Amino acid sequence: MLGVRNGCREDMRNGRNGDSAPDAAAWGIDMFIEDGAYTTLTSAVCLLMVVALLFSSAGAVWLVARSGDVQVAADVSSLAGSNVVASYETCATAIDASALSMGLSGFVLAGVGLVGLLIPGVAPAARGLIDTATHMLEVRDSFVASASKGLRRLEGALPFLVAANASHACAGQNVHDHVYTGTALAFPRESASEFPALDAPSIHLDELQGDAQNLDEAAGEMKRAAEKAADRKERAWLADCGNEGRNMQERAAALTDMPPLDNPDYASSITWNPAVALDRIRRYYDWRLAHNAPDGSGVEAQADAAARRVFYGYAKRQFAGARIEEKDGRCVVELPDLPKNARETRKTELYTQEIWPTTLEGGDRTLHFSGTCPGARGVTAGNAALSSIESGVVRECSVCRFGVGDVGKVAAASSAIDNGFEYHLNEFTRAMRDYEVARNEQLACEGEAQGRAEEAGDAFDRALDGLETARPKIAPPGRYGCVAAVVAAPRAAPERLESPFAAQRGKSRTYAISASVAAPDRSSSKANVLSSFAAGIGEKWEGAAIGLVDGAFDVWGKLLSSYGDVSEGLERQLDEALGGLERMGAGPVAKWLDDRGRSVMGSLDIGPVDLASRKAVLVDSARVLARAGWKGAELQRALRELPPDVGDPGDLARALGYEIGERIESGEIVLAEIPLPGGGSIPISVTLGAVFGSAAST
Repeated sequence: MLGVRNGCREDMRNGRNGDSAPDAAAWGIDMFIEDGAYTTLTSAVCLLMVVALLFSSAGAVWLVARSGDVQVAADVSSLAGSNVVASYETCATAIDASALSMGLSGFVLAGVGLVGLLIPGVAPAARGLIDTATHMLEVRDSFVASASKGLRRLEGALPFLVAANASHACAGQNVHDHVYTGTALAFPRESASEFPALDAPSIHLDELQGDAQNLDEAAGEMKRAAEKAADRKERAWLADCGNEGRNMQERAAALTDMPPLDNPDYASSITWNPAVALDRIRRYYDWRLAHNAPDGSGVEAQADAAARRVFYGYAKRQFAGARIEEKDGRCVVELPDLPKNARETRKTELYTQEIWPTTLEGGDRTLHFSGTCPGARGVTAGNAALSSIESGVVRECSVCRFGVGDVGKVAAASSAIDNGFEYHLNEFTRAMRDYEVARNEQLACEGEAQGRAEEAGDAFDRALDGLETARPKIAPPGRYGCVAAVVAAPRAAPERLESPFAAQRGKSRTYAISASVAAPDRSSSKANVLSSFAAGIGEKWEGAAIGLVDGAFDVWGKLLSSYGDVSEGLERQLDEALGGLERMGAGPVAKWLDDRGRSVMGSLDIGPVDLASRKAVLVDSARVLARAGWKGAELQRALRELPPDVGDPGDLARALGYEIGERIESGEIVLAEIPLPGGGSIPISVTLGAVFGSAAST
């Protein structure tokens, strides 16, 4: 360096850098530099500059330290403000979950009750269930009315609560002579929240209750008709295969070699179908006709076999056209009556059919049971009917004496005593004709009940329209973030930093800005915004639902716990409730109403909700301010211009150009109340303590 500096000096002396270099003395350089070294003056100036820089740096370090402290206070204040926003979102979610799940549980109970009215044995409990559902929906309406007021009041005061909590947190940073004044501003200040479930009108239940009463009455008539039809059906079953000892199934097994597949047995009239008996009758006469043979070689035995053959053939033809069916909403039973004696035989085709051979005996036309009759000696004279004997057209054979009495007695004995197949057949026929009447009455009652069910279903749909199921939009003030502005009280530098080498400007004032947002935290089924809320409700609800149908409010609890994905929880509850009714023997009308209820409830647009808890995190203040339409420079200027005596959060916010709006000074706010059956209510409240950083308490 010395060589360089000497070089420069020589250059200036010799004029190397110009045409005529001025004398070194003119520059004053000789006062600091001499041949080979620095002058004494140079050394003194250097020492003075070092000391001045040292004391100035110490003052700067102290000032920077103060700036770091005020930034910490600003960060704390900002986080405290966002904690308020996060707490509010927890409250809003809990309230919406309660309103929605309470309304849905009421409709689940109502739907189950309507279906249950149509199931015998369940109707009394179903009526109680409908009453419980009505009460539940009334509770929901009362709850929504109170929640709408409480939640909106809390949201309107949110800017104040943000500012107050931030100011309190800022004051908590005061230590000794470190005094801070600060607050947090919620951006934006206006709310954009939407709560369709809370805004929905009261659910109109009068029509639903009236239609449910009409359905109950129709269900009662249908029950009585069903019991009557079931009694008649049981009688027919008893005659076919239900009677202990003798019945058509037992007689067919005893009198024929029909295989069990053609001659089945049923243990109950519930599982038995009348068509089973009709098939059995047809197969029985098929078998008897195919296996008919004389019981001996005598004329009488042969004549009896001929009479049976004709009778079985007649029975087969009659039952071939028989039918037992339900068509177009009507039960049709068409069963023939087989003749039991000669008098009844005369009323059938057995009496008028020309199927019997005749011969000319002694010039008279004579009727025989067969051409093999020993009395048939003359010339064949064609066929004749049994009626021809009694009309005098033909003569009775003197040998076989075959006539209408022989055919009439085929079923006489078997119809008169229970060891005959026809005895039980006649019982079955009479029971089925009575069943036809009773069943048609039942079908008419079912038609009436379905009409009432449709009316109740329509009323159910209209009542459900009163329960808005669109998902809430929680967009409170501060949703963009909270910006804290903190000013440190003026403070003079320590006396030890006072020095003639570094001038002090008196007391200095520092300030800082910080921003934060309520960001989603990781949630689970056991750790989300509803976990503590549901636990609190459960504790206070214990024993409060006395007098209600057992398990009714359990439905609400399950739907509340599944609020994050309500559609899945609703489907599960419907399956549990309605599936149980189906296992109890739901009839066609109940099944129809069941399907309709599932369809209506399944069509609700209730998508999943984010239940993640919120936590405050620091972010770039410039972005928050820019999104809200503010400029950071303007806020900084306002901070610098704050009067020294500003301490109230409202005054501080107004000084910064921000109006915080409604104030809440009370320590607790009741957001909503859940009425209890026996009077009183369960309050859902938030506590505004020194720190507003907790969720809703119950």
